[in-house]
Amino acid sequence: MVAITWSIFGQTLRYGFVNYDDPAYVSENRQIQAGPSWKNVVWAFTHAHSHNWHPLTTISHMLDCQLFGLKPGAHHFVNVLLHTASVLLLFFLLEQLTRAFWRSAFVAALFAIHPLHVESVAWIAERKDVLSGFFFMLTLLAYVQYTRKPNVGRYATMSILFVCGLLSKPTLVTLPAILLLLDYWSLGRQRSEVKVQRSEVTWKKLVLEKIPLFVLSIGSAIATLIAQRGGILETAYLPFTWRIANAASAYLIYIWQMFWPINLAAIYPHPGRLPLWETAGASALLIVVTTVAIFLRKQRPYLITGWLWYLIVLLPVIGLVQVGSQAHADRYTYLSQIGLYIAIVWSVVDLLQSFRYRREILATGAPIIIAVLGWRAWIQTSYWHNTERLWNRTIAVTGQNDFAHFALGEYLLKVHRLNDAIGQLEIVLARHPNDPDANFQMGYALMERGDDAAAINHFETTLKTKPENPDAETNLGNVLLEADRVEDAVEHYRIVVRREPSSALGHYNLAVGLHRLGRLPEAIAQYKEALAIDPNYPDAEEFLQQALSQSGQMEAKPDSDKR
Repeated sequence: MVAITWSIFGQTLRYGFVNYDDPAYVSENRQIQAGPSWKNVVWAFTHAHSHNWHPLTTISHMLDCQLFGLKPGAHHFVNVLLHTASVLLLFFLLEQLTRAFWRSAFVAALFAIHPLHVESVAWIAERKDVLSGFFFMLTLLAYVQYTRKPNVGRYATMSILFVCGLLSKPTLVTLPAILLLLDYWSLGRQRSEVKVQRSEVTWKKLVLEKIPLFVLSIGSAIATLIAQRGGILETAYLPFTWRIANAASAYLIYIWQMFWPINLAAIYPHPGRLPLWETAGASALLIVVTTVAIFLRKQRPYLITGWLWYLIVLLPVIGLVQVGSQAHADRYTYLSQIGLYIAIVWSVVDLLQSFRYRREILATGAPIIIAVLGWRAWIQTSYWHNTERLWNRTIAVTGQNDFAHFALGEYLLKVHRLNDAIGQLEIVLARHPNDPDANFQMGYALMERGDDAAAINHFETTLKTKPENPDAETNLGNVLLEADRVEDAVEHYRIVVRREPSSALGHYNLAVGLHRLGRLPEAIAQYKEALAIDPNYPDAEEFLQQALSQSGQMEAKPDSDKR
């Protein structure tokens, strides 16, 4: 299991950061790069990070930066290491629960190398998946130990591990429900009493036993909703009925992708309103499968446990509370599909019990399945090599994908491939002409290319739809200054200074504009303000001396050892 995991994901040690959340989580986040100081640890627990509250994940990124700096291969290494640990823990868990060695090993192997899990492991910013997965497995193992010898110490250990999981990724709020499923199969705790009446009491005891865990889940859910306020899409953009329809469809899409993991992508555009027949069909099929699992619960209890595991673990990320613009995401299957693996593997083995060549079929089929999935996972992992390859692949398999076109355009602009960047941004603006982010990037690209008039139009559009954008104000001021519209430029610089009074760049730009207009006293004051904020701000001291000289004032330049 260790070998096949590293044979697939070991290639990521040569990969870099991508521009999909990696800058916000690590590569351009100075707070993270500063390492896990006491101040930063407190910050991790008291602030949202990219519309998420997952302080342990944030601290883990800080620790990586402390140990490895910005060497992306080392950050990838930690992701693969955590995933490998979860693979082994899953095997030990299932083997302890069922004593079915080879079935447990096969499920763990599927978890190790399924192509749907590539996103969780190969994407540095998705550390929250592999870290929470690690604590998820530890919590389940601790629970098994607790059920064998219940005491306060073992319950506390399990609870602490659960809290660590919630602090890594709050989607683990469903874990107490998974413990109840394990009580049914394969722990069989609800069958500890013979009489029906007493069996019902036992179920009540099992639920009451987990009340503290449910309370922790509720607290985590509330904290998450508060942290994600800025990232949750309003129902005006995606009506709740559309979300329900997409959720039903997504449950089936994930199952199809589990069996046929082809054309996977970093982001799948939300389809909006789905046809009624598709929603009705998906909902009906989910109900039928659930009904069958319930009907067969006595003969094959693993079916209901595995199926409900899948449904419940996916519930927080199925899209009823929509964060982001995706219809579904590969990473959401990381823990949820373990339930399906269990249900399918145990069912196949049981169905083949009376077959003469059962051992030969299983011994031949299992390695073939692992080999095929491993091959697909290797290819899928290769698409995460760099930003350009990631988004080109996403566009190739999803077609019109505004998010991918924008992200690719942003990357191409950063590496100064201006014409290519403009081509990608034009695709986005053709569908969303007032999109503030696309207009901002297009304005910057045109400014870099020297097309000032067009750049001004795009920056102005940005500010109409997103007025609180100091970068757009600054760039618009810069273009206007280049176009010799100095008065207009100064007005935009003033807005930046009002909104960001501690910005040395804002004061410096305003000083340059005022200097160009000949308003020397104001310019001098702004130069001094910029230097007070940043004594080493480039050119500010030199231009201050020029302004002082032009105004007839003389001011000695401070000695470098006194500054």
